[in-house]
Amino acid sequence: MSIPNSRASLTLWAKRKLGFPVIQINVSEEQIEDRLDEALQLFRDYHEDATERIFLKHQITAENITNEYISIDDNIISVSRVLPLAQSSAYSSSTLFNVPYQLKLDEVFNLGGQSLVGYTLTMANLALMDRMFSQEPLIEFNRHQNRLYLYTNWSELVVGQYMILECFRILDGDTYTDIWNDRWLKAYFTQLVKKQWGENLSKYGDVKLPGGTVLNGDRILQEAKEELTKLEEDLDLKYQEPMMPEIG
Repeated sequence: MSIPNSRASLTLWAKRKLGFPVIQINVSEEQIEDRLDEALQLFRDYHEDATERIFLKHQITAENITNEYISIDDNIISVSRVLPLAQSSAYSSSTLFNVPYQLKLDEVFNLGGQSLVGYTLTMANLALMDRMFSQEPLIEFNRHQNRLYLYTNWSELVVGQYMILECFRILDGDTYTDIWNDRWLKAYFTQLVKKQWGENLSKYGDVKLPGGTVLNGDRILQEAKEELTKLEEDLDLKYQEPMMPEIG
């Protein structure tokens, strides 16, 4: 069995699934490419296996400070947050004198065999204080603009300063070729081609093949629509991660 590992091989796989070369698939190559782009768009927007969570390092430039936004690559579909530009609170400090370290040091000999409720509540309160005082900036990101806006005082930022962006990035099909063999993507793309085939045939009524076989365009179209509906429901219920907020 030939496993799809590229755009071209997935296209051939879908055509064979529909009966090619035994049956002539009345869909142009341009239409097939359009349907693959359509399937990929939905796959990348909602399927949890189509993207990866990454942390990108960005160095502030003079242009960023002037524009008050950061340009983002096309393959980034979501920016969930920007990590604090400076970690100066007592809770976040990495020294021996930070609050969590001192709490652990003070209580390490007293926690054995006792409840951890008090310690847990104290740590939760410290974490809340850290979030309040670490000044993690509010953000706004729009994929079509490819711009990340930070609601912060840009005049206080310094050229050359680094920040960390938590993002979701589209997996590159040339690098991660297993994407093209994804079960849902293969099925959805195939049904999109089948739908296109049905739409093409329905314009001419029933099409008779050599040997007396008749292709009913309306029936092919209806079958494809039903399968696409089921696959979209599966995407929503089985394969979609909770959406990350784009304004944080």
